[in-house]
Amino acid sequence: MKFEAVIFDLGGTLVRSAVWSDFANAAREMASIISVPQEEFVQLYFKYSAGLGTGHFSSHHEYIRYLSSELGITPPDDKVELAAGIPFDISRRMVDDIRPDAIELLSWLKSNDYKIGLISDCSPDIPQLLDKTPLARFFDMPIFSCHVGMNKADIRIFQMAVERLDVSPENCVYVADGVRNELANATKLGMHAIQIYVPEEIDTAPIREEWNGPTISALSEIKELLR
Repeated sequence: MKFEAVIFDLGGTLVRSAVWSDFANAAREMASIISVPQEEFVQLYFKYSAGLGTGHFSSHHEYIRYLSSELGITPPDDKVELAAGIPFDISRRMVDDIRPDAIELLSWLKSNDYKIGLISDCSPDIPQLLDKTPLARFFDMPIFSCHVGMNKADIRIFQMAVERLDVSPENCVYVADGVRNELANATKLGMHAIQIYVPEEIDTAPIREEWNGPTISALSEIKELLR
């Protein structure tokens, strides 16, 4: 089949992702800064964290204030600012940790006239941080969950991507590490979904999906699949 477009996930795919335990440890550190019980804060942090990725919370600052109110406190602004810097640093390190073969693959796709898309489940800081990386110039139509009000558990975000790229799902490859049933949903829409599977990077996140379809261990393998 002649494919017209390749759509990528960001964290865990084009860049290496932080692991679930990193976010748990970050939440504990934030709790210490704003002086709330750590484990209660961690539970709330994960309970409502999808709201960061769907635009319900416009920033980490707003999210920390919301969680604090749930625990019955109002931390001072300087403590909120300090705490918000912790998840921001995780995001910054993630977008800067570009896979070694990512730029070469994206350059090859662009030179061979493939449309290049991005669907990222992400907090509001990611789009701004990504815009400062060498990756940003390659995407024809990036979609960020925090901007469109839905994440990849909702198949409509994949429909949105193919519509914006003006391609049919059947002519599109979707590449991701596999969370929130993104690979299954892309397949259900008609895309050719491929998991990038690097065993040492797979964590125990409860949102990670089971996948029995095609896999690759490096982005560079995509070229062989398209030739």
